Amino acid sequence: MKTNVSQRLLALDILRGITIAGMILVNNPGTWGSIYAPLEHAEWIGLTPTDLVFPFFMFIMGISTYISLRKYNFEFSHSAALKILKRTLVIFAIGLGIGWLSLSFRTYNSLIAENLPFGERLLQSVTNFAHLRILGVMQRLALCYGATSIIAILVKHKYIPVIVLVTLFAYFLLLITGNGFEQSEQNIISVFDQIVLGVDHMYKDAGLAIDPEGLLSTIPSICHVLIGFWCGELLMSVKDNGERIQRLFLVGTVLTFSGLLLSYGCPISKKIWSPTFVLTTCGLASSFLGLLIWIIDIKGYKKWCRFFESFGVNPLFIYVTGAVLSIFTGSILFYFDGKMISLKIYLYKYILQPLLGDYPGSLTFALLFVGVNWMIGYVLYKKKIYIKI
Repeated sequence: MKTNVSQRLLALDILRGITIAGMILVNNPGTWGSIYAPLEHAEWIGLTPTDLVFPFFMFIMGISTYISLRKYNFEFSHSAALKILKRTLVIFAIGLGIGWLSLSFRTYNSLIAENLPFGERLLQSVTNFAHLRILGVMQRLALCYGATSIIAILVKHKYIPVIVLVTLFAYFLLLITGNGFEQSEQNIISVFDQIVLGVDHMYKDAGLAIDPEGLLSTIPSICHVLIGFWCGELLMSVKDNGERIQRLFLVGTVLTFSGLLLSYGCPISKKIWSPTFVLTTCGLASSFLGLLIWIIDIKGYKKWCRFFESFGVNPLFIYVTGAVLSIFTGSILFYFDGKMISLKIYLYKYILQPLLGDYPGSLTFALLFVGVNWMIGYVLYKKKIYIKI
């Protein structure tokens, strides 16, 4: 088989772009009451296509971390440590800022009935730190990036698979001895996060204080990025795309089947980031990346993927832009038909739902929202503007 030889893989950008577009899609339905099953997360145990989006991005972040740290020769230096610390803090702060913005709008809208003066209402809204969620998607990315980068420059890379296996096994023992697979607040993950973070600073999943991006469950998610980092080394240590594909499919097959087989004793669950969730999703991500390299970088079928490339070259910026736009469209209220509604409610309830129905209308809103974010990304892409943190 004739293969292209290249250090730069377009498939990496495309997979990154697919995950960002997917994250924006599943986070922005017209209404949470009308969502097609594949676009919902598993309620507790199980795996849906939506559950693959976030871990796929983390896997790719591991590969990107490997590429980024190569210029430091994976050795500790003040410049490397400063870059890691700065990037970790900035990503974490952005995530915290998104959470604060969302909470401020929700608090402001909840105070409508109290007829407070504007200044007092605004002040109460922007200073409602007592209920600020500390962790979230961006915060988890920050912590996992920071931990992976530190390990990468302090530990010999041949020990990374050992670190991953030992960590996942220890986490499994913690789960089975601490009601970790039980969907209740007696779950060790919930108990730990309540003690460290406090209930008021956690996301409530199904009405329970179980944060899907909590602190304890961040430990196995670090393994996610470490596996991506290790795969990055397998990828970039050779130049032949055919050999790259063979390595990715081999790793993907082993990890996927390991996760599925072990799931009989350790259920797959994104909400607690179970060890089998790590293995299965990393395996699928590795295989999918191998498939994309074959389609895009070897066969040269690239026209179909230009849409996702606009997301992939500015992933974190587009994700943050989508989050902020989501807050604005869902929280800024105006009077219509005798009541206060948001732009999101107006578009869905008064236009898309009557025209298309509940579920198609909700999906159409999500697709339109992805399209708006794509246009922003496309302008940056055409102007060759790459916003990095």
